[in-house]
Amino acid sequence: MAIGLRLGSITDEIGAPDFFHAFFSTVSGNLEPAGWGTRFPVLMNGLYQGALETDSASAALAELKTVHAELAKLPVSKLVWDIENRSDRPPWGNDIASHITDLSNYFVTSTGRDFFAVLNEMVTEMIERGGRLEVVTT
Repeated sequence: MAIGLRLGSITDEIGAPDFFHAFFSTVSGNLEPAGWGTRFPVLMNGLYQGALETDSASAALAELKTVHAELAKLPVSKLVWDIENRSDRPPWGNDIASHITDLSNYFVTSTGRDFFAVLNEMVTEMIERGGRLEVVTT
């Protein structure tokens, strides 16, 4: 079972549920000192919980840009695999590609695409065409 993002008839596979959770755990664990969804409510309390509506797309894109810029300043060692259990590590441990230099380029989908690029494309498409972005099981 994998997690994907669907907008209309397009679905982009993201990866394992643990990987999807790790992205949001890393965001909250590093960038939201007051807790989950306090700085990035649209991404954390909207998208992570299952969907984004068209009227939230512009706010989601703004949050996404801030998250990307701030994660670019953090080393890979700041990864939070599971916010509920911070001692958890990814199954591959520290064995990562040499081109991964910080947390902004750490997250790559199961199809080899940069997760930020996928999110950016889908949210931009929502702004241009409307629709509902849903988290789905693929």
